[in-house]
Amino acid sequence: LHKPEPTDEPEPTKKPTPKPEPTEKPEPTESPDCDNSKYSQALKLSLLFYEAQRSGKLPKDQRVTWRKDSALDDLIPGGYYDAGDYVKFGFPMAAMTTMASWGAVDFKEGFVKACEWENAKKMIKWATDYFIAAHTAENEFVGQIGDGDIDHAWWGRPEDMTMERPAAKITTSKPGSELAAETAAALAAVSLVFKEDDPDYSAKCLKHAKELYQFADEHRGTYSDSIPDAGQFYKSWSGFNDELGWGAMWLYRATDDQSYLNKAKQLGLNVAGEISWDNKASAALILLAVETGDIAYASKAEQFCNKIFNETPKTNDGLVFIQQWGSLRHASNVAYACLYAESKGVLSNSYKASAKRQIDYILGDNSRDFSYLIGYGDSYPLRPHHSSSSCPSTGTCGWDDFNSGDPNPHVLYGALVGGPKSANDYDYEDKRNDYICNEVTTDYNAGFQSAVAALVAMGEE
Repeated sequence: LHKPEPTDEPEPTKKPTPKPEPTEKPEPTESPDCDNSKYSQALKLSLLFYEAQRSGKLPKDQRVTWRKDSALDDLIPGGYYDAGDYVKFGFPMAAMTTMASWGAVDFKEGFVKACEWENAKKMIKWATDYFIAAHTAENEFVGQIGDGDIDHAWWGRPEDMTMERPAAKITTSKPGSELAAETAAALAAVSLVFKEDDPDYSAKCLKHAKELYQFADEHRGTYSDSIPDAGQFYKSWSGFNDELGWGAMWLYRATDDQSYLNKAKQLGLNVAGEISWDNKASAALILLAVETGDIAYASKAEQFCNKIFNETPKTNDGLVFIQQWGSLRHASNVAYACLYAESKGVLSNSYKASAKRQIDYILGDNSRDFSYLIGYGDSYPLRPHHSSSSCPSTGTCGWDDFNSGDPNPHVLYGALVGGPKSANDYDYEDKRNDYICNEVTTDYNAGFQSAVAALVAMGEE
């Protein structure tokens, strides 16, 4: 079993604070014509979660109304807060955007059936508008806003922040190939999402994707060396070759330019035991298998799915356990990747049932009868490690709220928590101070969201 290295996950918000009181439920769009399977319900909820993570000036159609405008003075306003905290970490935000867009590109039908296509585009565009603004020169990209330690020493609403929020960027003298190539992948994927609905925006995304990929490739360097604070939380353990290959494959899909395909082939990527914000090698190999039809790449895709579902430890209830940080996110990512690979006919064995099992587990089909998606089912986390939802609508908010044993005042609809921190189904507690089990991040939801969209598109119930 491949593991990324020490902790491939950041210590999300180390210290927190909240208080309880009732909360309104923003109802997802409903219509008699919309698919209402459990997977569609989960898809609707996931898209709501991203609205709770928005930074900047919120739009008039914002459905999570307890959130207000925040961080308007950031060097680059907008984008998404990473997790239970308020740092805007560019690398996982880009990885999340690519993973969410992968589902939107290849399983658009799932979003359409659930009547969520417009919300999906808004969710994705909120990220890419920020990336485009953060691309301040051809070879310059703002990769982080906020200081992790300063941010994590404070607990409250984002609207009330007064701390310094420094901006850090990559340049030719301080390169960051992982960050630039992953953002290129995201923008290229999003160019495909908008290709029919908004050709001008699609072209704009593709232009920035090409420039950022060239920057990543020609000025190679580890991004977490250039943005040291990011290295404390989202260090690149796997190096930048996987992002160069991943970015090249998305640019190939978006352009049909053979040079990108050749670049991806030349990188000699190997199968890894995960797909994560850090390591996309296996995902890139799956795209290579689909795009080339080459049996050598198809065998690598098969090797990956077999490794995950037949060789990786599982809990008694069938959850594939890859590592303790965001165990459910890891299971969702591999579930989606293998559903995609199987749907494209590059696997010789079927892993669909195993992949679906991961999603069903998350939605409460487990011995605890507990859903790890907040707001789904009758029993789900009430105390996620998430600062803004832990604060009451009015009055002060601080460490007393963090330390309270009461449920978060606002239900964080659609957020996927980290999950069990070992291959034991019961190694999870709904405690706000447990940032391994109970933090939420934009990254945790992305593969899950793509997986449920795929299952809707496939007509699964």
